[in-house]
Amino acid sequence: MSIAVFLSRILGLVREQVFAAMFGASHATDAYQIAFRIPNLLRDLFAEGAMSAALVPTFIQVQKEKGIDRGWQVATRVFVVLFIVVSILAILGIVFAEPIIQFYASAYRSVPGKFELTVRMTQIMMPFFPLVALAAGFMAILNACGKFFMPSFASAMFNAVSIATGVVLANLFPRWGREPIEGMAYGVIAGGFVQALIQWPVLRKQGYRPIWNTPEKVSAFEDPALRKMMLLMIPGTVGLAATQINILVNSVFATSVGAGAVSWLNYAFRLMQFPIGIFGVSLASATLPVFSRSWTERNYENASQSLLKTVKRVFAINFPASAGLAFLGVPIISLIFEHGRFSHSDTVSTANALAAYSIGLTAYSVVKVLVPICYAVGETRLAVFSSVFSVVSNLIFNFLFVKKLGFIGLALGTSITAILNSILLWFFISRKMKQKQVSTHTLEMLKAMVSYGGVALMMGVVVSGVDRAFGSHLFALARVGVGLFVGMGTYFSVSIFLKLEESLDLLRMIKRRLG
Repeated sequence: MSIAVFLSRILGLVREQVFAAMFGASHATDAYQIAFRIPNLLRDLFAEGAMSAALVPTFIQVQKEKGIDRGWQVATRVFVVLFIVVSILAILGIVFAEPIIQFYASAYRSVPGKFELTVRMTQIMMPFFPLVALAAGFMAILNACGKFFMPSFASAMFNAVSIATGVVLANLFPRWGREPIEGMAYGVIAGGFVQALIQWPVLRKQGYRPIWNTPEKVSAFEDPALRKMMLLMIPGTVGLAATQINILVNSVFATSVGAGAVSWLNYAFRLMQFPIGIFGVSLASATLPVFSRSWTERNYENASQSLLKTVKRVFAINFPASAGLAFLGVPIISLIFEHGRFSHSDTVSTANALAAYSIGLTAYSVVKVLVPICYAVGETRLAVFSSVFSVVSNLIFNFLFVKKLGFIGLALGTSITAILNSILLWFFISRKMKQKQVSTHTLEMLKAMVSYGGVALMMGVVVSGVDRAFGSHLFALARVGVGLFVGMGTYFSVSIFLKLEESLDLLRMIKRRLG
C-alpha cells in the first residue's frame, strides 16, 4: 500500500510542479486552489473520511455474522445511496457557487476577474465529488477484503490522468477564449472518473455482485446495517472534519494576507502530505481492519497491541520526515518547484510555511490512525469532541498568530492544533481501553515518542549544518541528495545504537526487499 501511495504522491508532486511551472504563485493559482478546496473538503468529509471509517467495520461485522451475500447487499446499498446523496450536494454546490466563494474569498473581488474565475472553476470541479466518493466506497470495501494496492494505486492514476488531461486542455483553451488554468479543472474531472473506474474490475474479482435485495427482504430504509453505518458516519463526519475545516479556515485568513499566500500554504501542505499519505494514511487504512476484527472478536489485548505498534511506527517514520522537511525545505522546494514562473522568493516563502507545518506532521499522522479507531470501538462522540475542540483552538491560534506572523502563523496554528488533537484522542481511547480491562501502554508510547523525536532533532541539526557548509556549492539535486544521505545515515546510525525496534524493523524490511 505504501508503494502505491508513494507512486500517487510522486505524481501528485509532479502535478504541483506542472502548476508551479505553468502558473507560479499567481492570482490564477490562488483561484484554482480555493475552487478545488470546496469539492475536496466535501470528499474528505463525506467520502474518504467518515464513510470509509464507518463502512469498513460495518461490512466486516455483517459479512462475519450474516454471510457474504448480505455483505454485498450492504455494499451495494451504500454505493447507491452515497452516490445519490453526494450528487445532490454537488448540484447544490454548482448552483450556489457564487455565494459560497463570496463567503470565504470575498477579498478576491478586489482583483479584476479573480472572483469570477474562482466561481467558474468551482462549478467545473464539483462533479469530481460524486466520482471520488464512489471511488472511496470501492476502496473501503476492497480494504475490508484485504486488498490495499489497487485502491491506493487508483489515486496515482487520478494524478496521472488529471495532469495529462489538464496540460493538453490548458494549451488548447486560450484558442477558444478560455483561461488556461480552467483546463486543469477539467483534468480533475477526468482523473476522478478513472480513479473510480480502475477499481471496478478488482472489486468484481473479489466476488462482488450488485445485490439490492436478499431472501431476508430487508428494505433499504429499514436496513439495520445501513442505519448503523449512517449513525456512525454522521458524527464521524464531524470527528474527521477537524483537519479539513482548519485548512478551510486557514484559506479564509490567507485570502486576506496577500497575493500568493494561498498558493504558498498549498504547496507547503502538499509536501507535508507526502509522508502523511505514504505512511500515516497507509498505516491507518491497514490497521483499521485488523483492529476492527480483534475488537469484534473481543480480543482487546491484541487490538491494543496493534494500535500501539502502529503509533510507534508512525513515530519512527514521520519524526525524521518532519525534521527533513523543516531543515531541508529550501533546497527541496527549489528542486521541485523553482521552475518557470515560480521564483526564489516563492521558494523561501513556501519553505517557511513548510517548516511551520512540519512541527505538526507526526501529530497529523497519529490523528489519521486514531480517529477511525474511535469509530471501530463505537465511540464517535470522542472523535466529535476532539474535532470541535480542534476547530475552536485553530481559530484562536489563527487570530493570535496571523497579525504578527502572517501566513506562517496560519501554518503554525494548524500544527499546534494537530498536536492537541492527537493528545486528546489518545486520552479518550486509553480511557475506553481501560473499561475493557486492557491498557494502551501509554508510558511505552511516550518513551518511543521521546526517543524518535530526539533522534530526528539530532538528524535535523546535522543535516542543517552540512547544508550550510556545502549547500551553496552544489546543484539543487546534489544538495538534496547529500542532505537526504546524511540525514538517513545519521538517523539509522543513532537508531541502531539506541536499539530502536521500529527503525530496526524498517532496516530488516529493506534488507529483505534487496535480497
